[in-house]
Amino acid sequence: QVQLVESGGGLVQAGGSLRLSCAASGRTFSNYAMAWFRRAPGKEREFVAGVSRSGGARNYADAVKGRFTISRDNATKNTVDLQMNSLKPEDTAVYYCAADPQGTYYNPRVDEWDYWGQGTQVTVSS
Repeated sequence: QVQLVESGGGLVQAGGSLRLSCAASGRTFSNYAMAWFRRAPGKEREFVAGVSRSGGARNYADAVKGRFTISRDNATKNTVDLQMNSLKPEDTAVYYCAADPQGTYYNPRVDEWDYWGQGTQVTVSS
C-alpha cells in the first residue's frame, strides 16, 4: 500500500497561483501512476492531471490545460506536485491526490484509482 498526504491548499484571489504537494509513503513511489482530482461543491469528483511513473508523460483535463502543471520527484522526495496558475473561481474545489500501481496516468475514472489522500481545499475568490 501507499499512503498519500496532500498539502498546499488555501484561499487565493482570481488570477493568483497555488502549489499543491502530495507526499507518498509506503511502497516504491515510482511504481505508481499518479494524478490529481478535484471535487467542486455540488459536483462529482473529476480528473485534473496525471503523470506517468517515470514523470516523462503528463495529461491534463481541458479545463486546466495551459494553467496547471503536474510534476513528480521519484529520486528524493516521493512527491507529486500540482502548480496552479491563473486560477479562476471555478477552480474552487477539494483537490485529491491519487495513486494506481497498475493503471495508466491518463485514466479519468475515479473508481479505478486505488489509493487516495484526504484532500486539500482550494478556494479562489473573484
